[in-house]
Amino acid sequence: MAHRDLRQWLDDVKKLGELRVLRGAHWDIEIGVLAEHLMRGRNQPAVLFDDIVDHRPGYRLLVNDIGSKERLALTLGLPAGLDVNGIKTAWRRKRKELELVPPKFVKDGPVMENVLRGGEIDMGKFPAPRWHEKDGGRYLGTGDAAITADPDGGAVNMGAYRVMTLDRDRVFLYISPGKHGRVHRDKCFARKEPMPAVIVLGSEPIIHMAASTSVPQHVCELDYAGGLKGEPVEVIRGAVTGLPIPAHAEIAIEGYAMPDERLPEGPFGEWTGYYASGVRDEPVFRVKALYHRNDPIVLGSPPVKPPSGKVYTQAILRSALLEEDLENAGVPDVKAVWCHEAGAARMFVVISLRQRYAGHARQAAAIALQSRTIAYLSRWVVVVDEDINPMDLEEVIWAISTRSNPEKDVDILRQTWSGPLDPLISPEDKKRREYFSSKAIIDACRPFPWRNEFPEVCESSPALKEQTLSKWRKSLEHGK
Repeated sequence: MAHRDLRQWLDDVKKLGELRVLRGAHWDIEIGVLAEHLMRGRNQPAVLFDDIVDHRPGYRLLVNDIGSKERLALTLGLPAGLDVNGIKTAWRRKRKELELVPPKFVKDGPVMENVLRGGEIDMGKFPAPRWHEKDGGRYLGTGDAAITADPDGGAVNMGAYRVMTLDRDRVFLYISPGKHGRVHRDKCFARKEPMPAVIVLGSEPIIHMAASTSVPQHVCELDYAGGLKGEPVEVIRGAVTGLPIPAHAEIAIEGYAMPDERLPEGPFGEWTGYYASGVRDEPVFRVKALYHRNDPIVLGSPPVKPPSGKVYTQAILRSALLEEDLENAGVPDVKAVWCHEAGAARMFVVISLRQRYAGHARQAAAIALQSRTIAYLSRWVVVVDEDINPMDLEEVIWAISTRSNPEKDVDILRQTWSGPLDPLISPEDKKRREYFSSKAIIDACRPFPWRNEFPEVCESSPALKEQTLSKWRKSLEHGK
């Protein structure tokens, strides 16, 4: 069943027994430490903070929303009880059958319970934590969705970009180079015009998930979210910008990123595990209208050093998407893909395949590295034979150690897409705004020309192992 809003989703999470409520935590670092603790583990509960210090009771903050595979399946409308491979398979099937559903414009909705303009606007009333010890400010937008439109033609995009608060009616909307929202902003600024945007600061998780997902350039993420829900996202046309505002959001703001007003933003601990983007002048976003429900809930999704529970669920989805990319590109016999959590589900990827022809492994790696799913700030792709489990790093390292010859089996792509969040961008390149990186392919498959003569693995066959263990298993267990 599709969730109409965040509150209905929370009711279902409570039924799963995976929701906790904490009262009295402080917005300054304390909530961030607790969120980091939760998110560093797999399958930890979602936590709703209430009675937050310096904030009105009822003004709540949710963290670790999709931090378990059960809540991931719930959010995506997949069957309960699936393992990781089951979720990947079901997710790929759902995407294959997915039909985009455009949003439905309505006249009113819960987000309009409170409509504030001018001097009534006060962004400081919402709990915006300082998530990490060295963050340069309070970040209200981490589990958000920013809605923009291309000034050339009006195509609507929805992306997830960080939002730091400045004062009552000013925030930052930081967007990395190359992202669709940044393209829209650059076009507006080139014309010396402000960029209109709607920023959603609390919604059902499928909205933030859609905003965070790499979809084809011609696809609107609101249409994609509607397809995932199986029904249109109800939206209200913004009175200030004309952009769609999700009617069942908890909090939304309308306003403009200003081309000639910049102030220092950052630093912020990002998904790479570093304060890599530092402090730099960013455009100020002026809030012209604020909308929120009674007793609103902010959706917090702060990045933490990988691996984490959030990255684990992202790894499931991104791995399935990359399998789909390879299939659509005509790469045959890919057995499995895993975007490893330690690489933030993006920077270290393993592809398992059955080699069919010379160059098969390199082809798969090169296509993966430049696919929309991981092209941004990806670093390493390792290709292994089908007998290697790509999720098992020990098996992967063994394959690299025994089947790849560094002289022959490592290729480098240079001058590829990166961004300010990359910790390897030098200070000099940051000043020049030159955000390039390189990508490496490690072919850890048996050498194709003599793969059939490659030494056999000295391990019991699965059939022999099961035959022997079935005879001795009880004795082994009793001997514990």
